[in-house]
Amino acid sequence: MTVNTILNNAPSNAPADLVAWVDEMAALTQPDAIEWVDGSAEQKARVTQEMVDAGSLIPLNPEKRPGSYLARSTPSDVARVESRTFICSVDPDDAGPTNNWAEPTAMKHTLDGLFAGSMRGRTMYVIPFSMGPLGSPISRVGVEITDSPYVLISMDIMTRVGADVLHEIAQGQPWVKAMHSVGYPLVDAEGNARPDVPWPANEEKYITHFPETREIWSYGSGYGGNALLGKKCFALRIASVLSREEGTLAEHMLILKITREADDKVFYVAAAFPSACGKTNLAMLQPTIPGYRVETIGDDIAWMRPGEDGRLYAINPEAGFFGVAPGTSASTNPIALAALDHDVIFTNVALTDDGDVWWEGLTKEPPAHLLDWTGADWTPDSDRPAAHPNSRFTVAADQAATIADNWDDPAGVPLDIILFGGRRASNVPLVSQAYDWEHGVFIGATVSSEQTAAAEGAVGSLRRDPFAMLPFCGYNMADYWQHWLDMGEVLGDKAPAIFQVNWFRKGEDGRFLWPGFGDNVRPIEWALRRVLGEVGATDGLSGQLPQHGDLNIEGLDLDDATLDQIFALDPQAWAQEADLTEEYFEQFGDRVPQRLRHQLSALRERIARAEG
Repeated sequence: MTVNTILNNAPSNAPADLVAWVDEMAALTQPDAIEWVDGSAEQKARVTQEMVDAGSLIPLNPEKRPGSYLARSTPSDVARVESRTFICSVDPDDAGPTNNWAEPTAMKHTLDGLFAGSMRGRTMYVIPFSMGPLGSPISRVGVEITDSPYVLISMDIMTRVGADVLHEIAQGQPWVKAMHSVGYPLVDAEGNARPDVPWPANEEKYITHFPETREIWSYGSGYGGNALLGKKCFALRIASVLSREEGTLAEHMLILKITREADDKVFYVAAAFPSACGKTNLAMLQPTIPGYRVETIGDDIAWMRPGEDGRLYAINPEAGFFGVAPGTSASTNPIALAALDHDVIFTNVALTDDGDVWWEGLTKEPPAHLLDWTGADWTPDSDRPAAHPNSRFTVAADQAATIADNWDDPAGVPLDIILFGGRRASNVPLVSQAYDWEHGVFIGATVSSEQTAAAEGAVGSLRRDPFAMLPFCGYNMADYWQHWLDMGEVLGDKAPAIFQVNWFRKGEDGRFLWPGFGDNVRPIEWALRRVLGEVGATDGLSGQLPQHGDLNIEGLDLDDATLDQIFALDPQAWAQEADLTEEYFEQFGDRVPQRLRHQLSALRERIARAEG
């Protein structure tokens, strides 16, 4: 059967321009067969069984984890590869200093050479997918072509996949082209065959984005955001470019629904946190104070658009959670753990002798024997982790007990608050409110975390991660800040209030001053009450701070001295912080919005007043 004959089996509602693109990609990659993904349970079950038969998926104990499987990647393909991730804008300045830039024509030439024949001996899967509920004015659609069945079953969890998306495209909905290959053909150009492997990949990797033509090309990796192209590639890098043009926002933010039960007042909060700052735990927060119910709208990404009433509405564009397994436990995140009871794809975790999964932090004591993430024998005496530190679970969002009943409302939810946070042992207080939207953008632009491992840089040095978007903004970061300032002009007094939080202040003994986890609802409660005008605030260097007695610490073992430390603001330390910010801005040159430089000057003035 020829490729063109196979293409004639495209769904009857497949738009002609999409069929033509698939035809072009098939001619380039030369698959043995093409399968259009319809999102049916039957198709997913068949492909899953084919992966089991091929040794790519290990079924887990059906009594302990029904419908769940373990995948093991190759050691060279275990995480996003930022060094091989490129923004291929026509003008290199549009990519900016925080992105890897490549000239688009030259990159396309390179990719054409890599993709040529890359699917020989394999099936090409055509995956129409929607980011966000179909029909939502905030959602967008795309089509991923891949030769990886692992990508197919994962995309089925993480996005809305199926024939309905073809109808959206046929009705004129713009769509993003997402082209992916693991780069492991089973037949070479001379017709010589080789056997498949459980996790095909290529040592050479490219994850490329073409913002002007709305294309994503990914080669060589089958793992996570490198291959599930709806996630970081589309939902952030390409979507951020689209959002700048459309007057919307595409952000690396979780979304919470918080209900104050005394008066049934409902709030919606979006929050941006760099890695290792407790983002997943906050997304499934279990409050320690009575009278508040916290529910999950999204755990990772938020798309936002001004509504007819002038407020900012947000959706979670994803349909699943792609979470880090190590550290997830009954004590750190019981909601996430409970969601993993069934129908989960685990990747690179350890396998127990009775067919279950395990990872570091799951239990206080490890099992006496495991097969580690590579399939090798492991005991507690082994000198290596049993699960890869970046091992993952992929699970449907509605399996979380905290998922809100309106989490996939096409209209989205109106945001009351935006939080920015980082991991700071000093300087940044537990909670403060931005003086206004412009000051809030300055906070988001300068948010940072202290390095926690030598591999990241000098331990204790600051790693800037503006808006938690450092690896994910698809264009010049300084222009991104300007877009946020512009959005403030559009929203006016309907804009969400902006706050900064920091759960990670430490005392002189190196211990955390704030208990964290479920108690993080307490500073958020203060923020909610600020929005309602129920409590006042005191002006400080970083923003407006809680007045004495307004932060609910009832039931906590916190004395006044510790509370003072949590909110301490040292003018000299903040003066150094201002110098670092000025140095940081210099890498962006004259593209830094003047209003952010004005905010830096205003910070220096507050420092000078505090120094007396």
